[in-house]
Amino acid sequence: MAEGLRKRGDPGSWEYILELGKQPAQRCVDCDKRYWVERKRLEKCPQCGGKLFDTEERRQKSQGGFRTQKEAQGALDKARVAVTENRFVVTTNVTVRSFLFEEWLPSIKTTIRATTYTSYEGHVRNHLVPRLGSIQLRRLNAATINAHYALLGEDGRLKGAGGLSPASVRRIHATLHRALRDAVRWQRLHFNPADAADPPKASAERSERPIWSREQLQKFLESVREDDLYPLWLLYSTTGMRRGEALGLQWGDVDLDASTLSVQRSLVPVKGGFIVGEPKTRRGRRTMSLDPMTALILKTHHRLQKESQMRNRDVWEDGDWLFTSERGLPLNGNSITKLFAAVARTAKLPHIPLHSLRHTYATLALGGGMNARDLSARLGHSSVAFTLDVYSHAIPSVEEESAATVAALFVPSS
Repeated sequence: MAEGLRKRGDPGSWEYILELGKQPAQRCVDCDKRYWVERKRLEKCPQCGGKLFDTEERRQKSQGGFRTQKEAQGALDKARVAVTENRFVVTTNVTVRSFLFEEWLPSIKTTIRATTYTSYEGHVRNHLVPRLGSIQLRRLNAATINAHYALLGEDGRLKGAGGLSPASVRRIHATLHRALRDAVRWQRLHFNPADAADPPKASAERSERPIWSREQLQKFLESVREDDLYPLWLLYSTTGMRRGEALGLQWGDVDLDASTLSVQRSLVPVKGGFIVGEPKTRRGRRTMSLDPMTALILKTHHRLQKESQMRNRDVWEDGDWLFTSERGLPLNGNSITKLFAAVARTAKLPHIPLHSLRHTYATLALGGGMNARDLSARLGHSSVAFTLDVYSHAIPSVEEESAATVAALFVPSS
């Protein structure tokens, strides 16, 4: 049928037929069934299981439901312009589940950090697909998304009853927004419905991260003094390193004579093992000084590790890692997180996540007089502004001391 308009059987109903030109397709060698190629090629014919071959074929698109011929003509004219500018979207019945799992996640996997991909995949699997997955992608709208966010806030926890925090829902929204933005770029959608969605607003005040006091940190380090992982616990406590950064250290990154170490990589746990990733930020690659005690403990740890390597040389897998299993393999980050919770519980200390040792270090460093610029560089933050924003709660005491010091230079004492 030629491109143009035609009147439907129903009174007062018009449709247009749009010529799209040659489009990628697949045909079955057995039943001759044709399948248009969107983003994913089929392995075999869904109808008969036969082998498919690639081809290009003329494709048309019809759109009905127009009340008048003039209305249909106007829509056809707009569609022709969109085809010319490569903006025309061929709507399909693909579901949110199919798009996210079969198209989006596989397409972005090699373009983002492993930890980011794991986060996206978890959001998709646990919080988006269970309730939104059966909806056709083209029918997803802001009202449906908002209703879903409300449900997550009421009953979104994977374990136990209760809802997710507003911050968690906003992270899930960010994942969905990114996926739908890509759907628009890939001409799967005309517009991003998440643009009009309303995720929970952030609190006016940043909630302070749970940390330990100086006395509690001292108690923790004293309680793990005889622990085989004491060098790792001490390193976290005295440098503020991220979990994966410390586990990714190799002896070639450490200069024990100069008491320095260089962060070059991050170890990311995945199912069945680990992957070596880049530091989290551009400034994540950094060299930092070690205090004398931490440097001394690492020297002792290096000697003891060499002795362990000799005892287990038949099974030792040399990777030059600082922190290893009895076979020389790097430690699993998830296991370290669980071990930290266990030893903190044994020491009868308030529960904090392992990452909060980083926050504890940063807060104590600012309270001890370290300036924000030096702290930002030591933590590998993307900017000093980010450091100031995250740890603003720790700065007033420092400012109070500075104010008194400066005023004493020229204000007479009473």
